[in-house]
Amino acid sequence: MPTEIKMPQLGESVTEGTIGRWLKQPGEHVEKYEALLEVTTDKVDTEVPAPEAGVLREIAVPEGQTVKVGTLLAVLDDMPGQAGLPASQPPATRAAEARANGQPQSNDGRASGFISPVVARLAAEHNLDPQQISGTGQGGRVTKHDLLKFVDARARGAAATPTLAAPAAPAAAVPPAVPPAAIPDDAEIVPVTPMRRAIAEHMLHSRRTAPHVTSVFELDVGRIAAHRAGHQAEFARQGVKLTFTPYFVQAAVAALQAVPYVNGSYTEQGIVLNRRINIGVAVALEEGLIVPVVRDADEKNLLGLARAVNDLADRARTRRLKPDDTREGTFTITNHGVGGSLFATPIINQPQAAIMGIGAIQKRAVVLSQGGVDAIAIRPMCYVSLTIDHRLLDGAAADRFLSAVKQFLESYPG
Repeated sequence: MPTEIKMPQLGESVTEGTIGRWLKQPGEHVEKYEALLEVTTDKVDTEVPAPEAGVLREIAVPEGQTVKVGTLLAVLDDMPGQAGLPASQPPATRAAEARANGQPQSNDGRASGFISPVVARLAAEHNLDPQQISGTGQGGRVTKHDLLKFVDARARGAAATPTLAAPAAPAAAVPPAVPPAAIPDDAEIVPVTPMRRAIAEHMLHSRRTAPHVTSVFELDVGRIAAHRAGHQAEFARQGVKLTFTPYFVQAAVAALQAVPYVNGSYTEQGIVLNRRINIGVAVALEEGLIVPVVRDADEKNLLGLARAVNDLADRARTRRLKPDDTREGTFTITNHGVGGSLFATPIINQPQAAIMGIGAIQKRAVVLSQGGVDAIAIRPMCYVSLTIDHRLLDGAAADRFLSAVKQFLESYPG
């Protein structure tokens, strides 16, 4: 009996997914729970396993296509040799279902108005209506080449501009758009990934929503450096790599408890003060930044925090995070210093009230005072910044928070 593979619900807030790569092709055998395809969402990348063993009969959605949750992706046969569509769903029904979910059709792409995600994004970037461009693809579909050729011709003012299709019905008036900049001949247009687009939208939303203010403190991390050096081997024996990040998570917990409004968020109904302390720790990936969350960080000791941070970072880098791993954060830490950055002004992870940035640790000459005597010493130092939402926090609150972080780390027990 055929088995239908549909786009799964990858988290409560996820409504669609993009087919990243098919790991099996029609006619190939697949084992039960073997990875069938890779799906990309605005949160994470994940693999979709086969629910049963069988032979992949049909791929209904190609790579690069974005579809809603519940959309048919593929059909598995429980034994080899079967072909064609299931009797319970004739081709016409399958095509209608595909059109309803925004899937491409093989022979009527222009009539259905389908354009690929790449073409749609390029059209939006260049303020173009793809329906006004004659397509050379199957069924008159507008391809990436068609659109780029049109853009190039328009930029050059060439007489050989591609033929326009018949005018569409009048649309509602829209504000005039800023003319797009001409694209150099030697430039390359790279499609925007779902993750990159989600990051862009989230960052713009944050800057438009919250007035950002950043404060910066300088910390002496000598005590935690000594503690780390003395405990790395012990942690390693338990299978845990001890980095500096768990120490800063501990310090953030202490500071959030001292200044609870930093663990809140601003709403029109009032200021929300979160009882739980769920700290997001940003992880840099090749295609963007993702923020998995250490839940109930205040209930974990240093070993527990190190284990949680390592696990989330490893799963983020190997594309094994679940969508829920990035939800319910109440505060965020970004360690931009791993790339050598001294200090930064991070953008708040909405709807949170603040984000803490950790700069690179460097040995610097500093003045130390003991018993009224000043002396110059070489110490491991770093800058720590806190960007706040000025709607609910003021500079004084940011200073109290960073003072608590500084006090915690500079007096860390040996």
